[in-house]
Amino acid sequence: MESGAGKHWTEEEVKALLSVWSEKNIRKQLHGTLRNKGIFIYIAKRLQELGVCRDWKQCRAKYKNLKYEYRTVKYAHNTGDVTKTMKFFHDLDAILRYEPVTQLAAEENGRCSATETQLNTSPTTESTQ
Repeated sequence: MESGAGKHWTEEEVKALLSVWSEKNIRKQLHGTLRNKGIFIYIAKRLQELGVCRDWKQCRAKYKNLKYEYRTVKYAHNTGDVTKTMKFFHDLDAILRYEPVTQLAAEENGRCSATETQLNTSPTTESTQ
């Protein structure tokens, strides 16, 4: 299977990425790390074992795009627009549903502090990666 920088991801390639991404240790590392090149190098190697030839930059870009599209659809659903859909929404929902995201909470003295919430309880908040 030949995959270059300009090649679209096939359904099988996306499913392979989702299967690696769904592993608990991968999810935990992706959540807690801002500089995550090493994690995506590992993901690219795991994908090669599954027959998917993508480099770490392609994996990271696809990860970011899928996450963005998921949040867009999730927000639309939470505001009543059920017409917006995406192909792997349910798979991504299973992966991202319990991902904690940083949310600012007002304290008594007027300052804000970072707290963690569940993605499904606060769909408008995005994690900073």
